[in-house]
Amino acid sequence: MFLCPPKYIKLAARHPESNTAGMDIFAKFSAFIKNPRPDANEALERGLLKTLQKLDDYLRSPLPDEIDHNSMEDIKVSRRNFLDGDEMTLADCNLLPKLHIVKVVAKKYRGFDIPKEMTAVWKYLNNAYSREEFTNTCPSDKEIEIAYEDVAKRLVK
Repeated sequence: MFLCPPKYIKLAARHPESNTAGMDIFAKFSAFIKNPRPDANEALERGLLKTLQKLDDYLRSPLPDEIDHNSMEDIKVSRRNFLDGDEMTLADCNLLPKLHIVKVVAKKYRGFDIPKEMTAVWKYLNNAYSREEFTNTCPSDKEIEIAYEDVAKRLVK
C-alpha cells in the first residue's frame, strides 16, 4: 500500500465567517416568495435586501490573508473571487446554488432583481457562472422557474 497526497484539494474554508456568510438569505427569500399578502411584501423584500447587503459587505471586505501588514498600501476592497478566497470551497457549494435560485425565482415571480449596486454579489455570481463545475451542475433557469411555480405565491389583494 502506498500513501499519497489526496486527489482533491481541501475544500474546507479557512475562515469560519465564510461558512456562515449569506446563511440567512434563503430563509428571507423563502418568506418573501411564499407571501401572498401585498401589505407584507415590502417588509419581506427589505429583509431579503438586508441579508443580501450583508453578503455584499462580506465579499467586499478583505480577508485577513489579503492584508499585508508590511505594505504601505491599504487594501480597502477584497479582490477575491469566492467567499474564502480565489477558489471555491464547500461554503460556496452551499451558498451559490441558493443565490442563483434567489436571482431566478425572485425576478420571475416578484420582478425583484438583486440591486446592481451590490457589485460584490454580482462579481461572486459571475465568477461562479464562469466555472464549469457550477454551470454543469446547475439546473436551467426554466427548470428552477417550473420547480417554484407552486411555491411562489401570487400577491392577492
